Parts: sequence; C-alpha cells; structure tokens
Amino acid sequence: MVDFTPPPLLHIRYLNKQFGALKVTRDVEIRVEQGEIHAIIGPNGAGKTTLINQISGELAADSGSILFDNRELCGLRVHQRARLGVGRTYQTSSLFDQMTTQQNVMLALQNQQGHSFRFWRKAATDPSLIHPALGILERVGLLDQQNDYAANLAHGQRRQLEIAMSLATKPKLLLLDEPMAGMGQEESWKMVAALRKLGSEVSILFVEHDMETVFSLADRISVLVYGRVIASGDADTIRNDPNVRDAYLGGIEDA
Repeated sequence: MVDFTPPPLLHIRYLNKQFGALKVTRDVEIRVEQGEIHAIIGPNGAGKTTLINQISGELAADSGSILFDNRELCGLRVHQRARLGVGRTYQTSSLFDQMTTQQNVMLALQNQQGHSFRFWRKAATDPSLIHPALGILERVGLLDQQNDYAANLAHGQRRQLEIAMSLATKPKLLLLDEPMAGMGQEESWKMVAALRKLGSEVSILFVEHDMETVFSLADRISVLVYGRVIASGDADTIRNDPNVRDAYLGGIEDA
C-alpha cells in the first residue's frame, strides 16, 4: 500500500552532542509536523537549549540528522538554515531600543532582502518595507505600538517584537526559547493568543517551563531528560505518562 502521509517539516534523528565527558543530547528523535505547535519540556540541565541551538546551527551536532523540509541541515551555517526557513528568538533581547517597533521590523525585512543598513535613511520611507512591517506587527498583536520605541515596551511586548523580527525572515519553522520567561499572567495570556494565531501560519517548536502555557498551547509535547526524549505526545498523554511524572512533572523544577 502506498503511504500518502506527508513527511514532517522537521525530523530529528539520533542527534548527539557531547562536551568533554558530558553527553548533552543523546540519540534525540523528534518530529514536528507541518502546521504544528510542538513544545520541548524537561528539568534543568536536560539539554533543551542545546537542542534548539543544534537545530538553528549555533552548535554543530556530533552525529545524527536534522531533516528540514526534506533537506539535511547538519553541516549548514546559521544563515543558510535561516534562508531555508528556520527562524528563532533568544532568551536575551536583541532589539534596537532607540528605534520604533515598526523600524525594528523594517530593519529585519531589509536585512532579509540583503540590503545594507547604510541605505536606511532611504529605506525608512520605502512602502515595500513599511506595508509588510505593519502586517507583521498586526500578526503579533503590536500594530497599536507601531510608533512606540522598543525601549519603552513592556517585557511581553518586547518578546512579541522579537517574534515579529523573526517573522520578517519568512520562516517555515519558528524556534522559541522560553517565550514566556519573565512575563506576568496577563502578558503570558496575550503571548499564548499571539502564538496560537501564528500557529495557523507557521510551525512552532518552543522550549518553555510554564506548564500551563505548554498544555494550553502545544499540539504535541516532547519531554527531554538527561539529553534523551523519554516521551512524546499530546497534553493528556504527557500528563498521564508515569515516567514523565517521576522525572519531571512530579516536582522537579524546569529552567
């Protein structure tokens, strides 16, 4: 029988990373389907950020395979992976504080098009940058803040702007490292709503320690413990998995 199941957008197979004697990721296998919001959880030191860095290209894998849209990513640099559609945000902010939210996104768009920042003065009034920037700000819920300086944004709004700048690269997959970090409850709700809306447009793989967010947002969850994936499934599957409860949900705090 012919299998007409579409291949996953991201398929990580037997991925390994070791620093000296410390094995950080061990034969990791994860599938992220087209249009899926997929969470990675696990206790402190599980290897979550290391895994994200291997996918984005900040860290080279020691062995294994990262197939993205049927293309092998291992061996490619960060910018090459970005051109193929892998976008990401970081735990630390990387915004231009003395520019408006619209200008931040316009700069990201200009960079994506391969233009030099030396021509920013001319580009600042370019409709081909302005209109897409406003569209992206609307997608992440920041259209009303288009003229606000990044330095004056609330913490949650800064994270939304970082996502907006990543969207300017036109990713097929968005990698988010703790998008809710440092947010209050109201900010978290707004971010969840924004990510849920984006999930209809782009696949998302995110690391997060807030279990309420994970269970309400993720279509599927993979649990990483000591560098290994010990379970993968929907929220109910993960909640009821005894190995997950013993290793993580039973009281070990994530980081």
